[in-house]
Amino acid sequence: MFTTLRLKNFPISFYSITLGLAGFTVAWQKAESLLKWNFGLSPILFTLVITLFALTTIIYLTKWIKFPSEVKREFNDPVKINFFPIIAKILLLLSILFMNVHFMQYSKFFWILGVIAQLGFGMTILTFWMHKDHFELKHISPAIFMPVVGNVLIPIAGVAHASQEVSWFFFSVGIIFWIILMAIVLNRIIFHQPLKEKLMPTFFILMAPSAVGFIAYVKLTNTIDINARILYYFSMFIFFLFLFQFKYFSKIKFYLSSWAYSFPLDAFVIASFFLLHKTHWVFMLSFVKFAFIILNILIILLFLRTLKAIFNKEICIEEND
Repeated sequence: MFTTLRLKNFPISFYSITLGLAGFTVAWQKAESLLKWNFGLSPILFTLVITLFALTTIIYLTKWIKFPSEVKREFNDPVKINFFPIIAKILLLLSILFMNVHFMQYSKFFWILGVIAQLGFGMTILTFWMHKDHFELKHISPAIFMPVVGNVLIPIAGVAHASQEVSWFFFSVGIIFWIILMAIVLNRIIFHQPLKEKLMPTFFILMAPSAVGFIAYVKLTNTIDINARILYYFSMFIFFLFLFQFKYFSKIKFYLSSWAYSFPLDAFVIASFFLLHKTHWVFMLSFVKFAFIILNILIILLFLRTLKAIFNKEICIEEND
């Protein structure tokens, strides 16, 4: 049970757990389909994702009712505001999950909700960026990709639910903002003060836009051309870059933000499965198994560490910064 104080401190970033598990479920659906690893795990994960999403939403809505000023404070925070669009991404992933099990009516329902949420959050947060007086360089982290670059997720199910022009619209917005924001984030990382430790896991977000963009682009064009290869291999480079820095990331203390490791790796593994499905390259078969095993290890560690943090009351507490 949540105490009043813990409810007051229940963070919007708690949704990142559902996001990571939703992407993980899609990855398992692909593994069961392409690798024939029929452990029957994806339906269990699917149920877990829906349950966790519903539970998190009920708790956060309760916080909104009882502590509206705290929700407003989160939304006005230059860093925390970037986590609100996670809700839209979960809705879009639910659309993909339902589409993969051939429940198209539910898929379309969640896709429409996801598009509305993504557009609403995107417009609101861009307005926040443009007019907020105290938005400073120190507030910039890879998390700023989430409000607008998340648009590239829309075409994955969108090609089955609406005109391709709708999907091209959102894809274009996401890709252009990815390029712009990538330059801003790299400038922040290279030439200015380092990120706070609890935001270090958000570095993994750098892997997600190109991986998701690759899937969306191939869905839209139905071809693996030079643009598709650029998107995929850039995400592969980021994957190897973070593997190279394993010792560095392994020393970072666990925070709820550690779930930022999950969805970007989900996206890259799913993109790898997608490339394998389209090309049947022998190399990709071995590589995707390797990446998928790493993803499973990561999710298990994150899940266990989160349960420990909940049990020890290390999350949903007053922040010092």
